[in-house]
Amino acid sequence: MTTAITIGMIIIYVAIMMGIGVYTAKQTHSVNDFVLGGRNVGSWLTAFAYGTSYFSAVVFIGYAGQFGWTYGISAAWIGVGNAILGSLLAWIVLGRRTRIMTQSLGAKTMPEYFERRWNSKALKIAAAIIVFIFLIPYTASVYNGLSRLFNMAFQIESEGAYKIIIVVMALLTAIYVILGGYAATAINDFIQGIVMLIGIAAVVICTIQNQGGWTEAVASLGEIEVNSKINTLNSVFGPDPLNLLGVVILTSLGTWGLPQMVHKFYAIKSENAIKKGAVISTLFALVVAGGSYLLGGFDRLFCTLDSNESGKALISTLSNGKPEYDAMIPSLLNTALPDLLIGLVVVLVLSASMSTLSSLVLTSSSTLTIDLICPNMKKCSEKKEMIIMRILIAVFLIVSVLIAFNKNASISTLMSYSWGALAGAFLGPFMYGLFSKKVTKSAVWTSFITGVGLTLVHMFLFGFGWFPELSKAAASFPLNLASPINAGAVAMILSLILVPLVSACTKVKDTAYVEEVFQCYAVKSEKAE
Repeated sequence: MTTAITIGMIIIYVAIMMGIGVYTAKQTHSVNDFVLGGRNVGSWLTAFAYGTSYFSAVVFIGYAGQFGWTYGISAAWIGVGNAILGSLLAWIVLGRRTRIMTQSLGAKTMPEYFERRWNSKALKIAAAIIVFIFLIPYTASVYNGLSRLFNMAFQIESEGAYKIIIVVMALLTAIYVILGGYAATAINDFIQGIVMLIGIAAVVICTIQNQGGWTEAVASLGEIEVNSKINTLNSVFGPDPLNLLGVVILTSLGTWGLPQMVHKFYAIKSENAIKKGAVISTLFALVVAGGSYLLGGFDRLFCTLDSNESGKALISTLSNGKPEYDAMIPSLLNTALPDLLIGLVVVLVLSASMSTLSSLVLTSSSTLTIDLICPNMKKCSEKKEMIIMRILIAVFLIVSVLIAFNKNASISTLMSYSWGALAGAFLGPFMYGLFSKKVTKSAVWTSFITGVGLTLVHMFLFGFGWFPELSKAAASFPLNLASPINAGAVAMILSLILVPLVSACTKVKDTAYVEEVFQCYAVKSEKAE
């Protein structure tokens, strides 16, 4: 009965999603419509698109499971950071200037922004390559989380079924994004966001009630020993505040430099819509991210690594020696939720993940088409440009699916390397480039090389398990140097430091061009008066 209800809810959801794709396809006539929705998307749709692109199965299944297990209820601080730093401040600092400058420059993608802001085709090509390569592991991590949830809901354990689920999700994403582009994703994101808000609230309440209410659940959590200490998993800052801060920085500051996130500011309708969107997206993040990480904080009450401990789901250890963090939230849900709510959770995570996937594939395909392929073709009409983008959506999804087939690649690791490289490369140049005329090409190149270089070096040393002794030594520091999360956070902070530092040591060569670029703000101010 429960399986039938779950399948029924999924069918209804997919039908609505496909219907929106068909509807918006009739209104998508140009590249501008396909990539930016005609730059005419309102505050509610943009805010929900931002939030649903931000949070997916990566957060709900992977990050909530791992960091809830590691930090207890203090993991909820990650959600607070996501709301304040990752949403509110990002909208306030970047929203208006991003919209004005990208519209003035005619930039539809982040690489195109780099080209036209610094008058450099080389920067555009480098940025486009970085975007395409490092969005792939993030997409794979979303598929990984989705498949695990479906395994839990339908009791599917075979390797073949795992792969089939991933392929079906990729096909569904491809269909509605290929049909309607950004307009389809924005409308779907709004519906998906409502499902996420209702679902998260219901799941958190049921989980806490399953343990006898808030007071009893927190008390039970405090009895669990971590490093021979009790009352740490139920404390305000948890057992490891320093490394918790690294997670907050990666998952919050990262949005400022991710192309699929700042892209939302390109497409928003007006400055008033930005003000409203800032409030809406912040509240959305508080509920969805805060609720997800708080939920994860209780996973030790439902899961165990000890086969002698009864009453809890036994979590296996992977071949790399780490606990299977990605299985923790599905196990928690299977134990804590009434059967009827399982269907809602499946649709909830499906909604969150499909919205993120659509944003990722649209960003990647549009970047490759607009910034790499069409500029090198003799003739590239808008019709041909849209055909190429749609083909690349399929290619991007196929590559991501192949990576997702590797179950040993944990969700958090894939996402951390993706966000670390992208935001580590783009954060400083993108943000400072909106505000300062003094940012030089050399500073932009320095950030690109540092962000990508640090990520690749860390991946080589620690990501593949080739140097276990080195990994063990690096993990023994107060700030775990073997963690891809901390590496990503360091890359972002370095980008913010290096861009102004290198700019101070180098000179802007084409000052007349830069003055012309920044004229857009003066023109906007005059119109406002």
